[in-house]
Amino acid sequence: MDALKPVLIAGAGPVGLVAAAALVRAGIPVEVLEAGPGISEEMRASTFHAPTLDMLDDLGAAPEMIRQGIIGPRVQYRRRDQSVIAEFDFGLLADVTRHPYRLQCEQFKLTRILHGLLAESPLYSVRFNAALASAHDEGGSVAAVLEDGTRLVGSYLIGADGARSAVRKSAGIAFEGFTWPERFLVLSTEFDFARIIPGLADVSYYADPEEWFFLLRVPGVWRAMFPVRPEVSDEEVMTPAFARARFARVVAGRDDYPIKHTTLYRVHQRVAETFRKGRILLAGDAAHINNPLGGMGLNGGVHDAVNLVEKLVQVLHGEAGEDLLDRYDRQRRGITEEVVQRQTIQNKKNLEAATPEDQADFQRRMAEAASDPARAHAHLLGMSMINSLRRAAEIA
Repeated sequence: MDALKPVLIAGAGPVGLVAAAALVRAGIPVEVLEAGPGISEEMRASTFHAPTLDMLDDLGAAPEMIRQGIIGPRVQYRRRDQSVIAEFDFGLLADVTRHPYRLQCEQFKLTRILHGLLAESPLYSVRFNAALASAHDEGGSVAAVLEDGTRLVGSYLIGADGARSAVRKSAGIAFEGFTWPERFLVLSTEFDFARIIPGLADVSYYADPEEWFFLLRVPGVWRAMFPVRPEVSDEEVMTPAFARARFARVVAGRDDYPIKHTTLYRVHQRVAETFRKGRILLAGDAAHINNPLGGMGLNGGVHDAVNLVEKLVQVLHGEAGEDLLDRYDRQRRGITEEVVQRQTIQNKKNLEAATPEDQADFQRRMAEAASDPARAHAHLLGMSMINSLRRAAEIA
């Protein structure tokens, strides 16, 4: 019986392990296939929105994440001169969430927490150094062949193996979209910007037509992200001098910040043509990627995993037919295209607005939204992805 075969999950990142935790919680055995030698220690994404925390709380992971992270009660939009365009208090969402704030907690902490919780269950197994070579839907089951030739059989295969997903490629699913011409530079420093910027929120976006950026506090460091023009070489960007010059523009007269981490990467806006092909399913970056402004990538991936597992459990328990999984595709791919891609693109356009008219329009809209509790509440419903979840639930 399909229900006795494990669900195979490619990728032991946040999305894969959220799916594994939700399946195990429902009594479904899982086998996670991780290409790397262990649970990744990469910092990568670090913002968790309110409804995501509610979901993770249901899986038992949120309390430890909160202990290891930083609660961000407000978000700001600022100008280069440090004046505040608008500030929003997540406490306004207390009527719709158990976690009315943003949590800043590096994603590797979540994967370690989930892996620790799952390790106690006999329904969970994980293989490291298990890179996927191919996947095959065999009608009543799915087979995953690893690069070392090992063949594994499961009831379904969830591809949560990132933007270069071997599962997606093996299934022949197109990954449509575009790549931004500029790259994004992430710098981390142990210097506390709140010491020299009065009233600085833990999450602060700076609008500027020449070079927008944001400051984000995570445990032990502040992270800053800057766009890098296409004509600047990777070699130049990775130098200490380039990092100092970027930080020097945050507060005039300072360029002495100690640089702890430097990461440069290209940014894409892409969505898979389908999130389901028979018994092969996609979630997270394997299904969609977007720019990081707004923190919607990782959160959207967790939302994928929870939505998918809710439906997959019903199918595996014989409570619904396989066509229910098509609704997963309609809901999560639909909301990715309708809301997440559009909103992340608009977030970038807002911060880099070039004309005085566009700048004034963005600043007016933000100030008006922040000035009235009802408008602020509505704005935060979108920013925290509560609206996107509500909209997805409406898709039949």
